[in-house]
Amino acid sequence: MSVAHIAEPSPLPFDRNSGLSVENGSLSVTKPCGERIILHPLWLRERLPDARVMDTLTGQRLIEAADLPLNLAITSISHDHIVRFSDGFETHLSANWIDNLLSPAPITERVLWDGAQTLPTAYNFTEIATHHTHNALHNPPLRAFLDQMHTHGFAIVRGVPTDKDGALEFATMIGPIRRTNWGGLADVKAIANAYDLTMTPRHLEPHSDNPYREPVPGYILLHCLINDAEGGDSTLVDGYRAAQHLREKDAEAFETLTTTVVQFRYRDATALLENKAPLISLDEKENIIQVRYSNRTELIDRLPPEHLNRYYRARQMLWHLIRPQSSLTLRFKLSPGDLLMMDNYRLYHGRSGYTLSTGSRHMRQCYMDRDTVASKRDILHRIHS
Repeated sequence: MSVAHIAEPSPLPFDRNSGLSVENGSLSVTKPCGERIILHPLWLRERLPDARVMDTLTGQRLIEAADLPLNLAITSISHDHIVRFSDGFETHLSANWIDNLLSPAPITERVLWDGAQTLPTAYNFTEIATHHTHNALHNPPLRAFLDQMHTHGFAIVRGVPTDKDGALEFATMIGPIRRTNWGGLADVKAIANAYDLTMTPRHLEPHSDNPYREPVPGYILLHCLINDAEGGDSTLVDGYRAAQHLREKDAEAFETLTTTVVQFRYRDATALLENKAPLISLDEKENIIQVRYSNRTELIDRLPPEHLNRYYRARQMLWHLIRPQSSLTLRFKLSPGDLLMMDNYRLYHGRSGYTLSTGSRHMRQCYMDRDTVASKRDILHRIHS
């Protein structure tokens, strides 16, 4: 395995004797390490920890920041950190507040993995539920579960009740689920006249779920009720690992998949869902933040032939990295009571086909939004620290 993001070194602490001065109407901060930072007067003013600027309970801004004068300037900073602005406003800046303001947010390392990855130790549902009952805001095993979700893109909890709503007993300890046109918690099993290939016993190629929705569901919770048929193994591929491999081996192919927008479409008797996006999305710093792949629902516009040639070549290269025979594929079989939670922005998931004459495979599935999961993880860490 390899590490995607390396945590930055902790900054040197800011102390009361560090240099604060006014420079061209801005606040100049010289840290003990010698680094000098210039703070724009408007940027500083609109986030001041002053009860006239920010509500002390909610942390939300009370002033209309857009009404501040564009020529606002800092006129002075005293030895005891009283800062004064050109419109007559003044307030005290504590050293701790400045330190927190300038400290970078902590970075949690993400672990990139391949098919040689050992399946991480599963978490115990009863232990998580017991902590939740005693104190929903102090739940170390749930915090560890969500941390593993963040670093590896998936985690498993065992012992979830195998009744039809068992997944909700776990999900509600994190937050509300995402409802879709299929409802909240939906069956994943073979049925007659299936409206989606998921509802057949055939194999499912590696894919991300619902790229045709806006926004795409952030996390998938797959709860196993029965899985005694021959076949039906789960497959996972770390999409960040595959995309990074493509970036390193063929920069042109990687660029093609990050810049070519394709259409994803799902249609049945009651819904038409469409969304357009590239197969690989980057943030403003060109970090990989989302992967998509859905052979069943992807279509591309009639682009110039040379563009289509580049796209089809790049897509094939990505497919060769994520297909079931790839060395990046992790395989395992879920047992009744197992719940697999997956990052739908990061992982491709699939399954091997199964034979109905040898048994059955019944899963229940729901989705959660990214902000819901991130919020719960943040709260658990704040209470812990």
